[in-house]
Amino acid sequence: MSQQRVESVERALTLLNAFSKQKKHFTLTELAQYSGFYKSTILRLAGSLERFGYLTRDAAGVYHLGPAFVRLGALASNSLPDLESLVRPRLLQLRDRTGETCAFYVQAAGMQVCRFRELGSNALCHVIEEGSRYPMTEGAIATLLTEGAPEHVLEQVDTDGASLATLAVVIRDEQQTRHGVIALTGLNARFDNATRAQYAQLLEDVALDLCAPLGHLSGR
Repeated sequence: MSQQRVESVERALTLLNAFSKQKKHFTLTELAQYSGFYKSTILRLAGSLERFGYLTRDAAGVYHLGPAFVRLGALASNSLPDLESLVRPRLLQLRDRTGETCAFYVQAAGMQVCRFRELGSNALCHVIEEGSRYPMTEGAIATLLTEGAPEHVLEQVDTDGASLATLAVVIRDEQQTRHGVIALTGLNARFDNATRAQYAQLLEDVALDLCAPLGHLSGR
């Protein structure tokens, strides 16, 4: 990944990353609170984003995502059909066999990104959105995505809140290139020793199954 950075571009992307399913519109004040940028800076950035269709601003001065994302979203979904067709069935299989939430993560722009996910079928399950981004600073998934990490399968238990347990496996090809991480997450109380061993083996089987196809896909 290139280490070159353009601060103004990163600031503009910070504004766009504020939008989510839970928060689809922002006032200028809310964007300033989210980003920590001066309002004058936001107005300049938003002006350029509006010009290219990435933001719109209604009569009340509230910002919304613009029509450019409709076009780009269609292009993005069409450009990776092979990846989803490879990963999605495995996630569904894992979810159906375990009842827990399964997700596929990749590293992008220095962040761990949830590319695909299937929610668990248990009444209480881990909820994560596709496209969610997290820092590469801690956790089993970040460790497995990092070059040089020796582990293949890692376990992480979050002792805060609902006490979630995560089992994660890295997908590497014969050249040791990392193509992503598949994680299985649920309540820690459901992950006894026997269950952990069973789930770890399921993840190993999926990683082995995906190793060659993802290596071939990335080599195109």
